[in-house]
Amino acid sequence: MNFVKFSPRICFFLGFAACASLLATGAYLQFVEELEPCPLCISQRLAILATGVVFLLAALHNRGRKVYAVLSALIALIGASISARHVWLQHLPPEEVPECSPGLEYVFQHFPLADTVKLMLTGTGECAKVDWTLLGLSIPAWTLFAFVLLAGWGMLQFFYKTDSR
Repeated sequence: MNFVKFSPRICFFLGFAACASLLATGAYLQFVEELEPCPLCISQRLAILATGVVFLLAALHNRGRKVYAVLSALIALIGASISARHVWLQHLPPEEVPECSPGLEYVFQHFPLADTVKLMLTGTGECAKVDWTLLGLSIPAWTLFAFVLLAGWGMLQFFYKTDSR
């Protein structure tokens, strides 16, 4: 069976396009559907953005394919760990959910940076709330799935065989 082979450059660009699509979906859910993102949602968006930037740099640079492949997979796996924590928080019994915090804008203005970063990576009570589902999975669960696919897509480029004719 003969499959169409894309160059690593095209594959990295497709990874970038996937990240851009995920960010556009997040913007749609926030601004059109009016779902307010929690600290973990924002952290996941930053990880998607970082993964997308690496994919775009790899597509434009066209050198160091294996380095970009590992870097994109590593950032995607960091995002997956944030998503996994978010899914875990959503499945905690109500009595074990952490307390809700003040809004992120207030936290950025009145708390030290280290506390703000800790809050964004560990989540709060509002992170446990499920506002939207598709096929029984919440947004963080779908984001976890997307991060695993992005990490796999990045690592596929690591093992990509170039034709040596």
